[in-house]
Amino acid sequence: MTLSETQLQFAVRADGVHLAYRHQPGQGPTLVFLPGYMSDMQGSKAIALSAWAAERGLGMLRLDYSGCGESEGAFEDGTLNIWRDDVLTVVAEMVDGPLILIGSSMGGWLMLLVAEALGDQVKAMVGIAAAPDFTDWDFDEADRGAIASAGRIERPSDYGYEPMVITQRFWQSGQANLRLTRAVAIDCPVRLIHGQRDPDVPWETSVRLAAALRSSDVQTILVKDGDHRLSRDQDIALLIDTVTKLAC
Repeated sequence: MTLSETQLQFAVRADGVHLAYRHQPGQGPTLVFLPGYMSDMQGSKAIALSAWAAERGLGMLRLDYSGCGESEGAFEDGTLNIWRDDVLTVVAEMVDGPLILIGSSMGGWLMLLVAEALGDQVKAMVGIAAAPDFTDWDFDEADRGAIASAGRIERPSDYGYEPMVITQRFWQSGQANLRLTRAVAIDCPVRLIHGQRDPDVPWETSVRLAAALRSSDVQTILVKDGDHRLSRDQDIALLIDTVTKLAC
């Protein structure tokens, strides 16, 4: 199967919202890619990983959270809980076997919540500049005050997006889902890749996450000259090598 043959499909949420996804069946655990905040399944890492998986006959699932990419809904209605449940809805419709979760930035936070919900179905996880708890460590008192008074804040994006909107509902969902403040009850193998020149998510976040995870099979892979996106050829090669060792 080639990437072009992976057809766009939709899962229907309980409230009627259509969630876009692309699924390629294959052998072994199904790879599930979880995009970052204001991102979607057409990012360079997701596309490269999907093409690699198709060449090797591995199963892969890419998806868009509600309000993102080709899914229905309004982005500003999204919260961590809603997007976690979006992932669970699509997974339940398409995959009943083992999974490897691959989460980029905010997707690295969501992968923790999804893994907690799915338990033993998740066989391994890979974080790419994982950003758990960013509503806590990335918000100062001025940000909290602005969210409380205006119900939202906007931040400029360095990645070609419209200004990054963060609503009070999203922020509250983040504060209700903090994971770096306690042990994270996940026991599967975990690999955390992080660039040490990441201007958005400090690389120490992955070190903190590694310490919080209950699993003893956790490795933190630091890329000295890596940025937040980790989308260079060598970064994608590292990602594929990391996933290969977990999937095969």
